This record gives sequence, structure tokens and C-alpha cells, in this order.
Amino acid sequence: MSTSGYFTYNMRTVVHSGADSIIKVPSLFRGLGGKRVLLVSDEGLEKAGLVNRVKDVFTLNNGPDMQLVGVYAKVTPDAGSESINDLVAYARSVAADSILALGGGSVLDAAKGLKYCLHHHLTDICDILKLGLKLETWPEAKPSMIPHIAIPTTAGTGAEVTNGAVIHNQVLNIKSLVLAPYLDADMAVLDAKLTLGLPKSITVATAFDALTHAIESIASPKANLFSDAHAITAAKVINENMPKVAKEPTNVDCRSKLLQASTMACNAVVNAFSAFPVHNFSHALGATFHIPHGDANGIMLPVVIETLADFYLPNAQRMADALSLDSKGLNAEQTLAKVVAHIRGIQRACDFDGSLKRFGVTEINLKEAIASVKHDVLYILYPVPEPVIEMILRKAL
Repeated sequence: MSTSGYFTYNMRTVVHSGADSIIKVPSLFRGLGGKRVLLVSDEGLEKAGLVNRVKDVFTLNNGPDMQLVGVYAKVTPDAGSESINDLVAYARSVAADSILALGGGSVLDAAKGLKYCLHHHLTDICDILKLGLKLETWPEAKPSMIPHIAIPTTAGTGAEVTNGAVIHNQVLNIKSLVLAPYLDADMAVLDAKLTLGLPKSITVATAFDALTHAIESIASPKANLFSDAHAITAAKVINENMPKVAKEPTNVDCRSKLLQASTMACNAVVNAFSAFPVHNFSHALGATFHIPHGDANGIMLPVVIETLADFYLPNAQRMADALSLDSKGLNAEQTLAKVVAHIRGIQRACDFDGSLKRFGVTEINLKEAIASVKHDVLYILYPVPEPVIEMILRKAL
């Protein structure tokens, strides 16, 4: 945990949670002063009918004071910079003054990229991503005053409540991080019914994403009581409900709990931002081999904890408690081993394949993967020696 005694904690986004809560979205925009709303999503959600479900809500609530003026459903995986630039041009062409993001992490982060570009009069998001990290602080950073609502469709990313965005810089082929006050949505609408159609594989992978957020927050050198309150609760809820949802995919109550836990976990991780070794690997693997972020986190979580034991041992008991594990009579090493074994048990219970090989990564790709890990911006916060990087990657094959 943080030893300095000083920290800040951002909780700016107002959360609206409940089944069918999307019906409130038009009135929420009216309350925020939005008049010309742009819906941002992706092709998968458009094909699944979720985009039309949200459009229908606006059809019933459009009026002279507020209307849906456009739909952009072309956001690419990993929030690709090219699609963000196209989105920015489209938003200006329809004179949008408000942003509604509907989707998983890529869509939610792309919407933040749009918001940043509109606020700063940019046409190319890569202009701020040349170093892999764009960090702004208050009070230099000012509110954009662009009404912004986020609707997550997976219980994993948590990006609906964070002031950070991970964007794939397609010019440099790296995942870049933008952190800025007021980048987060004004409101987040958590409607678990929107997650009912998710395939089991995506449900489980995104839940592992949320669990990784929770665990890395607990182990963070900058953890504090506020981040613990969210991270520990989130880990407990995910631990209890992920296997249930894997077996009972139509259980709305369990899906709602996962959705809330995802939001809490990501709020914790961005506020305890520090050394996150698992995310260092998952970002690199995502950028280089296009492995979905949740899958990459789910694969790497037990392997990284096990191999970088020295980093995680000081928080082994806290992690065990968050996963409701009995560690009575165990020392730190034994407790950490029990945590790793439990995570692998969740993988098996949810039929999650914890191998990189299913994404085509083999020993032939190790040199490329090692270089990618070392070039990821999170590597700076906890540099792992190259032989250890190779060891971790080999274990994950």
C-alpha cells in the first residue's frame, strides 16, 4: 500500500445501474445540456442489435431540444487510431455536441479519444501519442464541457468510469495511454440486460479482465483505503459470480453484479496506478498479436504472479482475503501459491484456455514478444529483466 500518506482519488462519473436503465439515457443527456448526440459503437454490436435498441430509445424520446444526430459503428479492436480519426471527422460532419459510447473497452476508449480531439481541436489522435504516454494533470487540464455518457456491454473493461484511455497507435504499432482529468464519462449506465447475448468466451475473458484490475490494484505500491474498498469488493464479487455466469448465462442478477464489480475494479486500478506487471504483458501481447485484452489478462494473471513472486509476496495475504481463501497457518509463499492455484481453478471452472498458443503465439514469436513487453509504457514502472520476460512468456505458451 501507499507509504507516503498522500494520494488523490477520482470518482467523477455518476453511475446509474439497473436492468433496462438505458431508457433513462435521453433524459440524462437533457440534464447534461446535450442537444446533438452521437452514438459510438462497433460493427459487432450493430449486428447483434444493441445499437438499434439504443436508437429505439431515442426514437421515442427525440425532440427539438435533443436528438440522436448520428451513429458511428466502425470502431476497431484496441481503439485503433485510424478509426478514432475517422470518428472525429464524422462527429464534426454531423455537428455533434454530445457523446454516447456503447460497447466494450475499445469503444469506450475510442469515445474518450474523440472527446479529447474535439476539446483540443485535433484531427489526428497520433499527434499526442508519439511517446506512448500522454499525461495531463489538474489544474492545467480543463473540463471539455462535452456531455458524455458511457454504456458498457461487457463486464470487464470498467473504462466507463476512468479518466484513462488505451489507444492503439497504428503508426508506431504500440498501445498508448492517455491519462487526463475530465476524460471520464459524466455518467455511466450499467444495464446488465445488454450483456445477456455475450458468448461464454467473451463473458469469461472480460471477467478475467476485471479480476486482473482488482488484483493489480490490491498489489499496487500505491494502493490506498479507497482503492482497496473497490478492488477487494470487486474481487470477491467476481470470484463468486464469474463461475455462476459461465454456467447460467441468462442470470441477470449475477451479470449485474459482475458489471458493477467491473466498474469498481477499474476505478480502483486507475486510482492506484503504479507498477502493473500483468498489464505490461497484456498490453504488449494485444498490440503485437492482437489478442483481446481480457484474454491476455486472463492468460497472464497466474503466470506473472507466480513468476514475479517477490513483487506480489507483500500483498499475498490481502489477495487471498479478496478471493475468500483460507490461508490460516500458511506463510507468504504458500499463501501466494494458493492464490495462483485458485486463479487457475477459476480458469478450469469457466473452460478458459490459459495458453497463448490458441492465438498463434509460439516459440518462434518469443523475440518479438519480448521486445514488445520492453517497449510498452508500463515497463518503465516495473522493468522485468529480459530472461524473466522470456520465462514468463514460455510458461504462458
